[in-house]
Amino acid sequence: MPRPAFWWTLAVLGTVLPWLFFASFFAQNGLSPVLFIMALFENGAAAGFSTDILLSIPMFWIWSFFDAKREGVDLWWLTLPAAFTVGLSLALPLYFALRETRNA
Repeated sequence: MPRPAFWWTLAVLGTVLPWLFFASFFAQNGLSPVLFIMALFENGAAAGFSTDILLSIPMFWIWSFFDAKREGVDLWWLTLPAAFTVGLSLALPLYFALRETRNA
């Protein structure tokens, strides 16, 4: 497994890059959750990508819950707000960083 610094770097990138797009959307459309959800499914490409991510996040949570119990990663639950506020691009490297930091 790569060193924790690698995962922390990916977590930062996984936060900043999506939020560049989210910020642009919110600046143009306001903070309407309804408009945001509608935009996720605006066309076939967006709907397919959104569905893939929305299915992957709970699968990751289930896996990380059991992996964290086995590996002793006490802060695994931080992946929950990470995925809600950013997405899998933060939650996944965050979990691996926590896991590797615990093992370092």
